[in-house]
Amino acid sequence: MKKTFIQFILSVFAIISISTQTANAQFGCVFNVSTNEWEGADGGPCVNTIITAVPFLRIIPDARSGAMGDVGIAISPDANAMHYNASKLAFAEKDLGISVTYTPWLRALGLNDVYLAYLSGYKQIDELQAVGLSLRYFSLGSISFTDDSGQPIGTGRPNEFEVNGSYARKLGKKLSVAIGAKFIYSNLAAGQRIGDVEITPGTAGAADISLTYKTPIKMGDNDTDLTLGVALTNLGTKISYTNSINRDFIPANFGIGAAWELNLDEYNSFTVALDINKLLVPTPVVGDEDGNNIADYKEQSMFAGMLSSFGDAPGGFSEELNELMYSIGLEYWYDKQFAVRAGYYTEHATKGNRKFFTVGLGLKYNVFGLNFSYLVPTTNQRNPLDNTLRFSLLFDFGAFGGDGVE
Repeated sequence: MKKTFIQFILSVFAIISISTQTANAQFGCVFNVSTNEWEGADGGPCVNTIITAVPFLRIIPDARSGAMGDVGIAISPDANAMHYNASKLAFAEKDLGISVTYTPWLRALGLNDVYLAYLSGYKQIDELQAVGLSLRYFSLGSISFTDDSGQPIGTGRPNEFEVNGSYARKLGKKLSVAIGAKFIYSNLAAGQRIGDVEITPGTAGAADISLTYKTPIKMGDNDTDLTLGVALTNLGTKISYTNSINRDFIPANFGIGAAWELNLDEYNSFTVALDINKLLVPTPVVGDEDGNNIADYKEQSMFAGMLSSFGDAPGGFSEELNELMYSIGLEYWYDKQFAVRAGYYTEHATKGNRKFFTVGLGLKYNVFGLNFSYLVPTTNQRNPLDNTLRFSLLFDFGAFGGDGVE
C-alpha cells in the first residue's frame, strides 16, 4: 500500500508541474488592511513557498556536505565542487579526482527504486587551470498512470538528469573563477495526456558562474585558512512539459559561503563553514493583467525574474529575508584520514520549513575515500532522507604521486 500511495503522490506531482496555474492558486494569501500585512487564509502567517521545476538540481549530491548541514561553497575542494562552486577546483591539491554518490530517496517509506545518483570528476590542466564534469541522475521509480475514470492505462518510470561541464582558472595566488554549462532533461510523464494536451519531456540549458578567494591567516602558533566563495548556479532557460507558453522557472540560485580551517597540530584540524543561499526566482504574487490565466510573475523572462527576485516579495524586505536558507557545518580531521562531521540546515517556516541536523563520518586511505551521512529531522515535517544512510566513494588518483591524501 505504501508504494501504491507514493506512486499516486508522484503522479500528482508530475501533473502539478506541467499544469497551468492561476495566480491565486500559486499565492494563497490575503492582505489584512487592519494590520497592513499579508496573512494566510486562516489568519496565520502567509505561507508563500517559491516553487520551481526540476527541483532535483538543488538536491545536495554528496555525503560529505550532506553530513555538514548541506554546506559546500567554501569547504576544501574535491570532485563534488562541481555542484557547489567549481572555481574551487583550481585550488585542488591533487591532479585528478572522481566521486560517486548514491542517495536513496523516500527509503523510510519502503521504496527502493527512487534515488539520486551522482558522478563527478575533475582534472587539473596545470597549476592554474582545471576542468570538471558531472552527471546527475534522478529516478522517480515506477508510476501507474490512470485515465479520468481511474482505469489503468499503463506504467512509466519518470527520470531526470543533468550533464554539467566547468572550467576553473586562478587569477592569482588567492583568487579563482569558473564558468560552467549544463544540459537538463526531465521526463515526468512523457506520452500521457491532460485532455487534448500531450505531455513531453522538458529540456533546458543553464550556466554556472563562481568565484573563490582563499588566504592563509596566522593565529598565534596555528596556521589557518579562510576561504570565501560566491556561486551563481542554474542560470538558465525556463522549462515546459507541453507546447504551452506557460513555462516554469528552473531553480537558479545565488549562494555565498565561508569556511575557516584551523590546523591545530600535525595530526588534528578543524573546519567551521557557513553557506547562505537564495533562489533567483520570482516570489508568487497576485496579478494577471493580460487576463490569460497565467500569473504575471510567471511570464517574466529568465533575467527579469532573477533581478526581480531580490525585491518582489509581497511582504516586503522582511519576506525577502525569510527566503534565505542557512547551512552551518563542522568537520574534524585526525591525521587527514578520519573525519567526524555535523551540521544544521534551516529555512523559514513560510518558505518551506526544512530544518534538520546532519551527522557523518569520513575515511581516507591512499587513493580511496569514503563518506557517510545521516539526516536527523527537527520538525514534524517529513524529509525524503529520513532514516537514510547515504554514502560517497572518492578516488584521488593524484595521491599516487603526492604526499598523501588531503
